[in-house]
Amino acid sequence: MGADPAVMGAVESGIQGPGAKGRGPGIKVEAVVVEERSSAVYQVVLPTHQKVLAHLVGVVKRNFVRLVPGDRVEVELSPHDPTRGRIVRKL
Repeated sequence: MGADPAVMGAVESGIQGPGAKGRGPGIKVEAVVVEERSSAVYQVVLPTHQKVLAHLVGVVKRNFVRLVPGDRVEVELSPHDPTRGRIVRKL
């Protein structure tokens, strides 16, 4: 039995099914960790001197990456709230 062409077209085009997290494209920028807050939340400062609250993404948490003030990180800013973001990786 072959796969349904409609389903295969949806998979190839990147259409997400029910229950998928629909995170839109974020803006990725470099930042520097300033302060560690509770529960894997960090305050980082962008090159524009704007302070942003950012949390660790799952991949970074699973690999037990530890961040200290002064570390350079890549942050994906939220398209809805530019004062929040996700730490994608340590540089």
